[in-house]
Amino acid sequence: MEYKDYYEILGVSRDATQDEIKRAYRKLARKYHPDVSKEPDAEKKFKDVGEAYEVLKDPEKRAAYDKFGANWQHGQDFEPPPNWDAGFEFSGSSYTGGGGAEGFSDFFEELFGRSRFTGRTSSGGRQRSFRMKGEDQHAKIVIRLADAYNGSKQTITLQKPEVDENGHVVTRPHTLHVTIPKGIIEGQRIRLEGQGMPGIGGGPPGDLYLEIAFADDPIFRAEKRDIHMTLPITPWEAALGATVTVPTLGGKVQMKIPPGSQSGNKLRLKGKGLCTATKKGDQIVTLKIMVPVPETDEQKKLYKEMAKLMPFNPRAELGV
Repeated sequence: MEYKDYYEILGVSRDATQDEIKRAYRKLARKYHPDVSKEPDAEKKFKDVGEAYEVLKDPEKRAAYDKFGANWQHGQDFEPPPNWDAGFEFSGSSYTGGGGAEGFSDFFEELFGRSRFTGRTSSGGRQRSFRMKGEDQHAKIVIRLADAYNGSKQTITLQKPEVDENGHVVTRPHTLHVTIPKGIIEGQRIRLEGQGMPGIGGGPPGDLYLEIAFADDPIFRAEKRDIHMTLPITPWEAALGATVTVPTLGGKVQMKIPPGSQSGNKLRLKGKGLCTATKKGDQIVTLKIMVPVPETDEQKKLYKEMAKLMPFNPRAELGV
């Protein structure tokens, strides 16, 4: 996927005001409109201009896009980092249709696909002209697996994009106190009633939905409700079986390793995943046999004796 420099496409500086961006868009849209332009690649440029404007005219999208900084070059290979959009508040919005949403690039769809930025309004159906509930907001927050396992109370600060009196996009902090329910899984949303946009004409405010993402953990990895980890074991623990101590998100537990275990074997610790009162997750432990490096003559001798006493060809199934 190629990086799109939307400022370069519109020919504006990164600190351009919203009015400057609008003027640049209108000028280029007229220049490259397929019905009037005679330039050979007018249609492509018209779509590029529409896509750039779709992002930069929206303070929320623009603030998130600006997070990548000015070091990326137009056309450079690009892959957004995980949870790049965490910590920003977004509301539902619709495409302007400058180039036709269906013609937007993979870059746009990856960052600002419809499911992320549209369709979460909350007018509740038929709109009243004089009184209407405020629009819902949504944001992604990143929490630790331990917080999901145990549940927690957190104070988080989101960045709320808005346009200042000079027409520049700025962000202001929005601090919230959030209860993380025990057993919440990645992708689930927490609804904060009344924390969205203000209502119109005395209507109630919208709601704020927080989508959960997990921070990388050095030991554990979540798949839905199950927690995965790799457990190093010795060759003799694998061969003879053993009871070993295993870390879980709830603390250390004892686990039996069956005799004759191999690397890659998976053992299950029931109920040690992300659990609620009604839904249970397990911890899946994948064994990894670690072979000690012989450092002394005595240790090397021991390996040689094992080779004599236990002739074994792990490549027999390969025919070698």
